Amino acid sequence: MKASLSCITLAVAAAYSVSGAADTKRPNILLILTDDWGWGDAGAYGSTWIKTPSFDRLASEGLRFDNAYTPNAKCAPSRASILTGRNPWQLNEAGNHCGFFPQEFKTYPEALGERGYFTGMTGKGWAPGTALDAKGEPRPLTGQAFENRTAPTPTGQIDRNDYAANFTDFLDAAPKDGPWCFWMGINEPHRDYEYGSGVAKGGKQLTDIDRIPAYWPDTTAVRNDLLDYALEVEHLDRHIGRVITELGNRGQLDNTLIIVTSDNGRPFPREKGNLYEAANHLPFAVMWKNGIKEPGRVVRDYTSFIDIAPTILEAAGFHWDEAGMMPSPGKSLADIFNSGKTDSIQQGRDYLILGQERHDVGRPKDQGYPIRSIIMDGWLYSRNFAPDRWPAGNPETGYLNTDGGATKTEILNANRAKPGDRNWLLCFGKRPAEELFNIANDPDCVNNLAATPEHQERRAAMGKRMIARLEEQDDPRMFGRGEVFDNYPYAGVERGLYERLLKGEKIKTSWVNPTDYEPGPLNDHGEPK
Repeated sequence: MKASLSCITLAVAAAYSVSGAADTKRPNILLILTDDWGWGDAGAYGSTWIKTPSFDRLASEGLRFDNAYTPNAKCAPSRASILTGRNPWQLNEAGNHCGFFPQEFKTYPEALGERGYFTGMTGKGWAPGTALDAKGEPRPLTGQAFENRTAPTPTGQIDRNDYAANFTDFLDAAPKDGPWCFWMGINEPHRDYEYGSGVAKGGKQLTDIDRIPAYWPDTTAVRNDLLDYALEVEHLDRHIGRVITELGNRGQLDNTLIIVTSDNGRPFPREKGNLYEAANHLPFAVMWKNGIKEPGRVVRDYTSFIDIAPTILEAAGFHWDEAGMMPSPGKSLADIFNSGKTDSIQQGRDYLILGQERHDVGRPKDQGYPIRSIIMDGWLYSRNFAPDRWPAGNPETGYLNTDGGATKTEILNANRAKPGDRNWLLCFGKRPAEELFNIANDPDCVNNLAATPEHQERRAAMGKRMIARLEEQDDPRMFGRGEVFDNYPYAGVERGLYERLLKGEKIKTSWVNPTDYEPGPLNDHGEPK
């Protein structure tokens, strides 16, 4: 693929020399990627119980995207798509969680580093997983690490990384006459949380929350869990504000392309690690004062994470193939930057393809839960290729694809008290082979319309288009080779967990509560077998 050059790119491309010498006219690149921050949880999107003035400023002085999605709602595969511009099913091992990053896929920071950019990062880069170069040495996919600064945090569970101060150290180290590229991987609001901290330390009240999703119970524990999450979102927003201030003080704000988003939805049941609206739909704002026409717009065109790398390389003045990147189905956002419109800006942005394979293990033989989906015209259609498997992982291994927390415990306890609990079925129960949701009427995606007679034409049309696009992208699952994703080696210490637990081995994982493990297998109704 060769990215089309916008007028911005042409101007920039003309400015740097054939020798590749650094040119101060090329924009600086700053990606701020948070961990597990869900769409809607910002003032710019109307939230009243989470305060995000820094993100809101970026949205008001740049662009707010209302339909931005990750193709895979889990840390490592989502980040791999950002870095490469490719969908997870096009990334071999990197399409899985806790896998190995293939050497043949170059990342956009690596490409920029080869062409005169000073690159660096702090916090969480591509992770969790293992990335090695041809010599077997660790491969810095997101640039040189700047990790020396720490600072007190509101709770003991929040990472003490002083992201903004580490960014300042990076700016001090960057050459004064050349552009830079920085990856800020903020670890919040990833779990664990300090229970009750949102009320005790954030000054919040349980009644602040205006809506509880239809797949959770409305209890004190769930509301506290959400407010504890909110405290961490507000912590990360303060770092964003400090970064903006630092750039302004250095006179670098105008010529820095800033992208702020999250890798997947909230670390709660039926969100992160799933494939629904709340899992894949994410906050997304872009500010570039020198490169965006009519800032303050709200962009409604569908946008995917595979568009980020093409956007960055085009803004930096590079043809995609000149950078040595593998072909990408993504589309640069340059046309959106240059337009004064809010929707129907760029042809081909009327749908999105999503999917997942293996996330956290906990099924026999480390199997994943394969899904492919399409979002089109405000509808979400999904095909679950292995509906006999447990989507969140087997009950007896702790539903490992859902992070341990108060909401998860609340739902599991309710089902133990009365098997067949509706919330348990929605969050942890098995799913049909096909799902179809009207997102506008059912944003929680709890009313499956796939089997209703009046929606068969839509279901068939969406499925046909999805399969056609996936075949064009050489998705192995479309050609009967989907088992390749289950057979890729797992890079985590929990590999073979299911079989090891059945043998009586005592295993402690870092993201599951001891009470999450069921004493034995359950049937499809949540009852002990």
